Amino acid sequence: MPASTRPTAPASPPFAPRAGAGPATAAPAHGEGPALRGVFERQTRRVGVITPSGNTVVERVTGAVLRDFPDVSAHYSRTPVFGDIDAFPGGYDEAGMLGAARLLAHAHPDVIVWNGSKGLKVGFARDRELCARIEGETGIRTTTSVLALPAALKALGARRLALVSPYDAGYQAKVKTVLRDEGYECVADATFDLADNLSFAAVPLSDIASAMVRMAAARPDAILAYCTNFPAAVVAGEVEAATGVPVLDTSSLGVWAALDHPGLDTAPGRAWGRVFG
Repeated sequence: MPASTRPTAPASPPFAPRAGAGPATAAPAHGEGPALRGVFERQTRRVGVITPSGNTVVERVTGAVLRDFPDVSAHYSRTPVFGDIDAFPGGYDEAGMLGAARLLAHAHPDVIVWNGSKGLKVGFARDRELCARIEGETGIRTTTSVLALPAALKALGARRLALVSPYDAGYQAKVKTVLRDEGYECVADATFDLADNLSFAAVPLSDIASAMVRMAAARPDAILAYCTNFPAAVVAGEVEAATGVPVLDTSSLGVWAALDHPGLDTAPGRAWGRVFG
């Protein structure tokens, strides 16, 4: 959206605490013990997630999606990505990424996912190279939010995209070039013209939803909200319902990739977007 109309990010993130949530140290109520044991014992599949260090959205979205997948637990590692300066503008901090992956490998997850969207700027090939390096180091199947995108778009029959992101126009222009090179057409796009990593997570949900609804007017095959520190996943379902246009969000797409990679049925996550099934 034009800089003159972009929203002012609030001081606190737009996620409200769960109603009635008590202190983390509270003892379980009488009778809850067996139920809690059941939850723990049912979680037989493990997903390893690498997230940017300044990201406050990925873990919350992943945890929320996995409520509908009671046999899956998520385990996290972080790599340095914060502030408004990218120290590796053309690729990745391989030492940081591989270090995060090695730590996750100690937990023997079934799959490792880089839940970050940078591949849309630097190119899909960079993500493929990253996955090959991590798999070579750990022996664990690895994917990324961006590498899941072609499969998701194919499942939806989508090639004409509308983009929504928190970035500036220059960043978005690079993303449009990468998507064009992969065979996709961008028919409309909106940005919030932000630079600081934490500010991405503070964009009001109502503003994100409004931007996506405006993009739907261009009649794309799908709306792509990208940046895994941008909480578009929270409103993706309601925008789909309001417009009839499928919405893909890179943070929830990372979870979809983690579930789909070992061949799990993703349909229980349908509330997070049509791509889930």
